[in-house]
Amino acid sequence: MGSALEGRHALITGGGTGIGAATAERLAAEGARVTLLGRRIEPLEAIADEIAGAATQCDVTDPGQLARAFDIARAAYGPIELLIVNAGIAESAPFRKMTRESWDRIVATNLTAAFDCARAAIGDLLGSENGRLVFVASVAGLKGVPYAAHYAASKHGLLGLMRSLAAEYAKSNLTVNAVCPGYVDTPMTDQSVARVSAITGRSEGDSRGIITDMNASGRLVDPQAVAQVIAMLCLPLSRDINGAAITIDGGTAA
Repeated sequence: MGSALEGRHALITGGGTGIGAATAERLAAEGARVTLLGRRIEPLEAIADEIAGAATQCDVTDPGQLARAFDIARAAYGPIELLIVNAGIAESAPFRKMTRESWDRIVATNLTAAFDCARAAIGDLLGSENGRLVFVASVAGLKGVPYAAHYAASKHGLLGLMRSLAAEYAKSNLTVNAVCPGYVDTPMTDQSVARVSAITGRSEGDSRGIITDMNASGRLVDPQAVAQVIAMLCLPLSRDINGAAITIDGGTAA
């Protein structure tokens, strides 16, 4: 891709680890100026130092913190031209044991905060010659997931938000898309492995095997592969990819 993103300001939520960190490295390698947002400042600063970017601590479920973080980002690098909404959490429980508190926590982070992020940046994105909004969804946004009804519902909702914005702004210079990974080799998957181990009493190795086998390929997705697709969606030449939910799941949703 060369330096197709040279000088463009990219803001990534959940940028300290996993897909967010990989995307930050990829976009920076293509010349973008990158702002990272997240709850834990230490991993954000580590990635920011590596890519000569900026890091701001922010709980995306807090509208006040979010508005402040976006203002700080603009002050550092100018209008936000590429917005990668990656922050998300996952939990699991049988539906009969699923609590309203757990539902609210999942939806607040995975869906409501995505709405708030898009609202906070929409003016900048529409003002750019090639505004790009990419949501990190999940294969769980395309199919039902036993023991994770709240997570699947939040990701289904995220795809509905993406498609609605893509349709609303189709005649503008803004594109809105989503990537839908299967299980990725990230700390979030490590947490899922730990939950399986705790619930089933299986070893960590056996539990990781259960999670890995949920991908049709029988392997975890490389976060760099997801970052590569996100970077492609940010290219000016990707202007006609709009409203797409791109699976990166080894055939799981096929």
